[in-house]
Amino acid sequence: MHIAIAGNIGAGKTTLTKLLSKKYKFEGHYEDVLKNPYLDDFYEQMERWSFNLQIYFLNSRFRQILDFNKEGKNIIQDRTIYEDAFIFAPNLKAMGLMTNRDFENYKSIFNLMESFVKAPDLLIYLRSQIPNLVDQIHKRGRDYESSISIDYLSRLNERYEAWIQTYDKGKLLIIDVDDLDFVENKKDLQTITDKIDKSIKGL
Repeated sequence: MHIAIAGNIGAGKTTLTKLLSKKYKFEGHYEDVLKNPYLDDFYEQMERWSFNLQIYFLNSRFRQILDFNKEGKNIIQDRTIYEDAFIFAPNLKAMGLMTNRDFENYKSIFNLMESFVKAPDLLIYLRSQIPNLVDQIHKRGRDYESSISIDYLSRLNERYEAWIQTYDKGKLLIIDVDDLDFVENKKDLQTITDKIDKSIKGL
């Protein structure tokens, strides 16, 4: 089974992936932020490095999915290939940070890759408002995220909401996380896992 967790920067995807992989004894797969050679440069100079960064993420997630299919394991994935294509790349283009030429090239590569991959059995979308996202980003203190603007996060949130309303590739579970503390409060985590159990019943 393939469960994927989607959500804006700071929504809690990585933390929840770790907790769920432990509970369900699934293999967790995470964004490769430490080895990513473009992240620091991207946040310093978005227009110059946007295409490079998006291609890196696209390639990384495509390889992940191919590995999932080959190994046949139960996995939980931190962020999906769809978010790059439907949230981040179009947002960069709309902000004038990716050229039309680069965006069309990117979209063509994504469309080709998507034809080879299967959607997750369950997509969990972590919905969060800007104040909570900003608070979580500050708490984890990643240097390359210190320059992320509220405007950038707001644009991403708008795109997430538009995308999730049209998502039809498989089962979808939406969790509002602003009033949940699934790290410190076991009841909050139980609330989430109860919803997941209900969603995956029969899969």
